[in-house]
Amino acid sequence: MSETDSDERASESGSPTDETTRDLDGANRSKEDVVLRVDELRKTFGGLVATDDASFEVERGTITGLIGPNGAGKSTLFNLVSGFYEPEAGRVEVNGTDVTGAAPHEVAEHGLVRTFQTPRKLEGMTVREAMLVGPQRQAGESFFALFTATDAVTSEERTNLEDAHRMLEEFGIGDLARQPATDLSGGQMKLVELARAMLADPEILLLDEPVAGVNPTLANTLAEHIERLNEAGTTFLVIEHDMEFIMNLADPIIVLDQGHVLTEGTPESVRSDERVIDAYLGGGGA
Repeated sequence: MSETDSDERASESGSPTDETTRDLDGANRSKEDVVLRVDELRKTFGGLVATDDASFEVERGTITGLIGPNGAGKSTLFNLVSGFYEPEAGRVEVNGTDVTGAAPHEVAEHGLVRTFQTPRKLEGMTVREAMLVGPQRQAGESFFALFTATDAVTSEERTNLEDAHRMLEEFGIGDLARQPATDLSGGQMKLVELARAMLADPEILLLDEPVAGVNPTLANTLAEHIERLNEAGTTFLVIEHDMEFIMNLADPIIVLDQGHVLTEGTPESVRSDERVIDAYLGGGGA
């Protein structure tokens, strides 16, 4: 079951009211160089609250973790931030620009790109062709340009193809370029999706459970790539249920519970926080 389904089912089963909500520290809102700012985002399904005035900031250059029990609202929050859901209240800023309610491609143009918990295999495409979906603002997307700027379109496609091959090589999967995208394993698709997202040249990349269903060896490989990309300048916000993976990778960690930001801190402080432990036990585990 997807996190979004869990969010909605948790709401439908009757989440605790404000009277029973745990004491909230909330997030650290005093960061100096903020690439993503989320203010009081609210989303309901059928009148039941999934994301309840959630607020936090992601500092440029970090790998920030977003954790919480099933139904906490994590994927709903990702969908709101990236433009796949429209919030009923609140504000989203990317690099100081208000992108609240903008379409996903418009949010991406401002530097925020996301991946999905279950990568989408593009039917009828090779891996190389699937990679070419990644670059933003391609001239060839304009029907008019195909006839009036043929040379520019051809040149750009050649550059994008070279970039796609280079990115596949960087991720150690260059040999998959001509493979049908539908023939890849789930783990290989995770690598392709991460590589494709990087072709959009994101300033902040949201990863939705990057190691879900992935074997430990490939999980380590993904962690190494995330750290490498982060050192090169990409900021990450990562949802992950694998606590060992996220605690070793991310700092700080934001904890979401019942649609609220419960607390934010270092992996060590979050791991030992009794409220976080209680949230997971009450939420049915990680």
